[in-house]
Amino acid sequence: MFTVYVLYSPSHEKIYIGYTSNIEQRMLSHNKLGKKGWTIRYRPWEIVFTEEFETKAEAMQREKQLKSSKGREYVWNCVDKKYG
Repeated sequence: MFTVYVLYSPSHEKIYIGYTSNIEQRMLSHNKLGKKGWTIRYRPWEIVFTEEFETKAEAMQREKQLKSSKGREYVWNCVDKKYG
């Protein structure tokens, strides 16, 4: 199984969209273990949205959709619903 996820950093008002086969380990990487990369600058991250897929290809396709302008609009709506 592959999980497409959206993270939100309330303190910096940033979003991150990605996919993984191990969401728990990936969250540890984003919030604690990671030493480099874009997400370390905007910690802490909270999960706003997840979807599961059988294949990596399906997850990659959905991630790409969420990163489009329409997808980002959908993601920000999810953020607004959760954080007002």
